[in-house]
Amino acid sequence: MTDSQLQWIKARKSYGIGECVELADAGEIIKLRDSKSPDAAPFNFTRREIAAFIDGARNGEFDHLT
Repeated sequence: MTDSQLQWIKARKSYGIGECVELADAGEIIKLRDSKSPDAAPFNFTRREIAAFIDGARNGEFDHLT
């Protein structure tokens, strides 16, 4: 399956001005891209890496970045 065939999703609280990240389930890999550049190569992460990031976000580890 090509990246253009994937179902890309973004957070409901996205600002709607094209400054969002989008994720797609590509089997063993979760792909992440910038919504402003949908044709650029996405970043690829394992499910374990995404889970670690989400856990860190839930625990406030990145709050100082916003």
